Formats: sequence, structure tokens, C-alpha cells
Amino acid sequence: MKFSYNPSMCPPDQYAALTLAAEEAGFHSISFPDSLCYPEHSSSNYPYNGDGSREFLKDLPFVEPLVAIPYLAAITTKIRFNTGVYKLAVRQPVAVAKQISTLAILSNNRFDFGIGLSPWPEDFEACHIPWEKRGERFDDQIKILRGLLSGDFFAYEGAQLSLNSIKLCPVPTDPIPIIVGGHSDAALRRAARLGDGWIGAGASAEEYSVLINKLQEFRKQFQRDHLPFAIHVSSKDAYHQAGQDALAALGVSECHIAFRNPYDGKPDTQSVDAKVQQLQHFARQFIF
Repeated sequence: MKFSYNPSMCPPDQYAALTLAAEEAGFHSISFPDSLCYPEHSSSNYPYNGDGSREFLKDLPFVEPLVAIPYLAAITTKIRFNTGVYKLAVRQPVAVAKQISTLAILSNNRFDFGIGLSPWPEDFEACHIPWEKRGERFDDQIKILRGLLSGDFFAYEGAQLSLNSIKLCPVPTDPIPIIVGGHSDAALRRAARLGDGWIGAGASAEEYSVLINKLQEFRKQFQRDHLPFAIHVSSKDAYHQAGQDALAALGVSECHIAFRNPYDGKPDTQSVDAKVQQLQHFARQFIF
């Protein structure tokens, strides 16, 4: 089992020290989620914390992952980085392809791109992207990323997006793994059909059993079950051996770990030293 340390929603001035400590402790990667903004008025719910409430998010610090990760990659040597997940659906795919290509090159191929659809219509509205047909557009974006990251001239005509023949230079020497997030059947199918992996958030091992069984059936249907495929999850069960064993038995390859509790609506007052002690204690127990 591999472990990814998630320092997000902590004060940003703690990220460097926490990342260096996680690398020294043996964590496989550092993970950053993505949040663009908090709407003052909304009727939509947050799907990954149990009760649908998202009030806790409004005053939490979320940095832009594709800015934070290059900074942290520059002060480390071996730890990988991933986004869990980046709201690709509200971004422009050619610009993102250029960003992640540069990031992968400068980090010596230490980047996995976790992507998803934002569950909030307000993100689409704020970025002037239509909410309608977002799934088709998201599929087009993934295909555009893959085409441009090949380094060859690439043209595309999709259901929602099209692209005249262009190429990026430079591109990384290794393909950037694209890890697709989401718990809906549509998201699982997309991961099975277009992804190099899947990422889930906040479920128990029992709940993941249902999701991952569906995912593997979809991979068989799309005749892609023979290909390498990473499964990343965050779960309360990842913090003890029995839970890790249950997740590993489901095919989970990487668990995302965080030592803070943003869901109670209280500010993070833990010191860097306290968090470092927690991640080191976890590493001594579970990272070999």
C-alpha cells in the first residue's frame, strides 16, 4: 500500500515544512484538492462529507494546485505529487495541457493528474463554462490532454470541443497518469474508459467495495481491464491496519492521509510540529 499525504486546508505557510517531513518519512506522494471559490448563495450540496453541507469550506484556505505543486517539487527530490481532484471541467484544456506538461518536466515526471467534474454549478458560472453537457465536454477535455501530451501534432473534433492541429513543446518523457474522480456511475464509466486510474473520496471500505466492483466491471466492458490502473482513496479506514487490509483487498493502490479535521467548521490551530509528529507516527506504523 502506498500513502499520499494531504496538507491542504492547513495554513499555506506550513506546506513546505509538511512536504519535506512527508518526503523524509517515506510517503509516496503529496496530494492537493482544488477549490476555485465559495459562492455566497447556493442550493447545491457538497457530496463527499456525509451530510451534504459545505458551509465548512467558505473560510478554508485553498491554494491553486498547479501553482503550489511546482513550488513544492522544487524543494524536494523524490516524493510525487497529485491533484485530488482538479476541476478540469471548468478550465481551458489547451492551457491546462501546457501547465501540466511544464510541471511534469520540471518535477522530473513526479506528477499524477487527478481530475473531476465540479459538483457546483457556481464554478461553471464563475468561469463562464456551460453547466449543460458538462460530461461530454469533460470527455473531450481528457482526449485533448492525451493528444497534446503526446508531443505530436494533434487535431480533434469531439461532441463539444474541437481543436485545429497543434503541438506542444516540450512534453514530459513519461506519460502523465490521468486519474479520474467521482462516485457516480457516469464517473466510474469515465474512469474505466478514459483513465489511468480512479480516485474516491470519503467513503468506508464497505462503500468502496460497491464502487470498485462497479468500476472493475466497467473496465471489463471497455476491454481495458488488462491495463495498469491505479486506485486512490481517502477513507477513515485508511488509518488502521484492518482498514488498510480491507482496502488493499479491493485493489486500492494508494490511500490519501491528512491530519486535520476541517469538517467541524473550526480553524486549524495545530502547529507544524504537531502535524509532523502525527505523520511521522503514522509512517512508523504503516510505511516500510
